[in-house]
Amino acid sequence: MNEITIIGLGASDLDQLPLGIYKKLKAAEHLYVRTEQHSVLQELKKEGLTWTSFDAIYEKNEQFEGVYEEIVETLLQLANEYSIMYAVPGHPLVAEQTVQLLIEAEQQGKVKIHIEGGQSFLDPIFGALRIDPIEGFQLLDGTSLKRDTIQMNSHVLIGQVYDAFSASEVKLTLMEKYPDEYEVTIVTAAGSTKEKLTKVPLFELDRVMELDNLTTLYVPPIREQEDRLKEWQTLRQIVADLRGPNGCPWDQEQTHSTLKKFAVEEVYELLQAIDEEDDHHIVEELGDVLLQVFLHAQIGEDNGYFSLEDILQSVSDKMIRRHPHVFGDVIANDSEEVLRNWQQIKSEEKKEAIGSLLDGEMRSDSSLLTSFNYQKKVAKVGFDWPDVTGAWEKFEEELDEWKIELKDGTSDAQVDELGDVLFTIVNLARFYGLSPEQAIIQANEKFKRRFQFIESSVKKGKGDFSLYHLDELDDFWKEAKKLER
Repeated sequence: MNEITIIGLGASDLDQLPLGIYKKLKAAEHLYVRTEQHSVLQELKKEGLTWTSFDAIYEKNEQFEGVYEEIVETLLQLANEYSIMYAVPGHPLVAEQTVQLLIEAEQQGKVKIHIEGGQSFLDPIFGALRIDPIEGFQLLDGTSLKRDTIQMNSHVLIGQVYDAFSASEVKLTLMEKYPDEYEVTIVTAAGSTKEKLTKVPLFELDRVMELDNLTTLYVPPIREQEDRLKEWQTLRQIVADLRGPNGCPWDQEQTHSTLKKFAVEEVYELLQAIDEEDDHHIVEELGDVLLQVFLHAQIGEDNGYFSLEDILQSVSDKMIRRHPHVFGDVIANDSEEVLRNWQQIKSEEKKEAIGSLLDGEMRSDSSLLTSFNYQKKVAKVGFDWPDVTGAWEKFEEELDEWKIELKDGTSDAQVDELGDVLFTIVNLARFYGLSPEQAIIQANEKFKRRFQFIESSVKKGKGDFSLYHLDELDDFWKEAKKLER
């Protein structure tokens, strides 16, 4: 089997090229280069070195993935005929996708490769920028940059920004986390005689960035916590500080139990914001709900029982497990099939863990939701009316029984029959696909708005409720109702 020898051309000019690499290049019989746009090759060209470049492949492909795959396929075909040398910018194992594809090919037994050294662009960049990598740095690919991989407290180096489009994409991705005016540095030909550092505000990046194979974008770290509020780690640290030795006495005292009522309140306020269709308010309330999650996670960590990572693992594992049509081979053509799969998987998960079908369905903070859960659960095993007619008949039956108890029964019997009426109302809501919990929330909010209108009207009028008859107050109520319409 013929061999592909991979050579690194280094990060700058010929003066920085190791002597051994220089000799190998000069002696190469079949030399191929990913791109000839490199200062070392231009200088060696004057010495009579010849090669075959793959620059033409860049010109005919719109996506870089296609470029790399075609280069590697060509190299593999050539290696079937004779041993070749393949030269790439920098070091072969630093930010070089074609080499990674060749390594995969070697692992599959398609080719034998030998990797020679070469100076990566990192060392001269660290020198040019005067930064110590031990402080923490990231080397990211500009062609596949993702917001969530960027760590704002690290030195961030972004390579492979080849054209105005990719520069624009990098800029937009960075602006999701960094301020528009944040100063970044464009590093060109670091370590060579043509080394150039250009500082620009982030929003101007794609307008001034010089496109070159020896160009790297540097984003300096943001040290101040107040300027990194868009990162998960920041919120986590804030919550940890609140509960820490020098934190807030109130936060330090909280437990899972004491926070229960706040969790419910925050969810209700989120529902209200959603009903109002107020995006700004939704963002604020989602933040409050998220804070509850982080507080419980920190309490778990403080007590040594679980951490935020355990929560993330649990929910991620559940989402992957219950979405085999996304993360596996199962096919689901519509949402009904998705829900069937979900329920089947959920049932199998809980089959051994649960003694009763109703175990785990009680919600201590909401009797309405508990009723809804119970009825939904038993309906799945056939304990349900065939249609809503039976539910209506049951409601009327329970209502009549309550009226009888209200007339002649004891207080306990009256409460018991009232419970049956409410239970049947929840069942009716289930049949019609309505949330009884949401219904009572909306009813309470509606009552509050209308009564506050009555209060305002009384204040503007006679000034005291005692000076009004019920009919007059009811007129205010009707007026409030009319204004809402």
